[in-house]
Amino acid sequence: PEDWGGTTVFVDVSAKQKTNLNLLMEMICLVADLQELKATPDRPASGVVLEAKLDRGRGPVATVLVQNGTLRAGDNFVVGNVYGKVRAMFDDRGAQLEEAPPSTPVEILGMEGLPQAGDQFVVVADRDKARGVSEYREQKAREATLAKSSRVSLEGLAEQLKTAGTKELNIILKADVGGSVEVLTDLLSKLSNDKVRLKVLRSGVGAITESDVLLASASNAIIIGFNVRPERKAQELAEQEKVDIRLHSIIYELQDEIKRAMTGLLEPTIKETYQGRAQVKETFRIPRVGTIAGCSVTDGLIKRDSEVRLLRDNTVVFTGKVGSLRRFKDDASEVRNGMECGISISNYGDIKVGDVIEAFVTEKVAAEAMA
Repeated sequence: PEDWGGTTVFVDVSAKQKTNLNLLMEMICLVADLQELKATPDRPASGVVLEAKLDRGRGPVATVLVQNGTLRAGDNFVVGNVYGKVRAMFDDRGAQLEEAPPSTPVEILGMEGLPQAGDQFVVVADRDKARGVSEYREQKAREATLAKSSRVSLEGLAEQLKTAGTKELNIILKADVGGSVEVLTDLLSKLSNDKVRLKVLRSGVGAITESDVLLASASNAIIIGFNVRPERKAQELAEQEKVDIRLHSIIYELQDEIKRAMTGLLEPTIKETYQGRAQVKETFRIPRVGTIAGCSVTDGLIKRDSEVRLLRDNTVVFTGKVGSLRRFKDDASEVRNGMECGISISNYGDIKVGDVIEAFVTEKVAAEAMA
């Protein structure tokens, strides 16, 4: 920091209270001027991945910051071990762009795989060159992984002997975006202690699949989903194989639950019982009432007192309770599979056509202390 004789500028800010935001902008501009930070718009674009996710309708989607050059629709690029061609590009408001100059954050489509947050991207001449660079990087990464896994040392053998009596908790981790996977993987790796060692067998972006459940069953692992849900068939398979799936949307709650489990102090767990789901076909805005979703119940049933979660592209958008349930103009206590109904969600109105409303009921169940 400058106060200690260094060169790093510190500004105390609060986005919530809007404190020193103008000063922060001034300091950023001042540092940029002093360090002569410049970009060249008339060159192939390069930048960094801020976030990446799998979208059911659009495939791999990455939010990137263009740091130099100008990114244009149709450009071939390499990002980490992944290559692609800019099929479409959107700004932070969802408007489609044809080009993005330096210092512009954009969401891009057209990748052959999912990059990691922090990966550098660069535009190249053509698709063949992009593929070649991607394959070379992937091969090098594979060789490094094999070399690391096959390396044996006295320190490693000593560590194995030291942890011979340690129990191991296998985990499969799925999250909505790559940044969450990275943060949670790092968090879980730091929670191991002398009683239990946490081991992440697989991590990835997207809904929990049958493949995840099969791996969990074979390796006696639990599945942790962060802001994602299991696919319907995966949920049924998990119940059949008795695979434990834990779903969270808040990191510190996930951390606290894992810690309690590891120390044998797990509080009574919340058992969730699936009731049914409905597909949103239409939406209606009614004054003083809110948004009513015209739905078709596609599985199970929806009850007037159900708890519900709103799913959009297999990602949880909102969790709450049924506000009202109607069949035509009459109030209904429940609506079963194959029937149509109108549903409102308490304190929530941003329901869209194509969303899925999933109904469930929860109850507290005493958990067994971990040995």
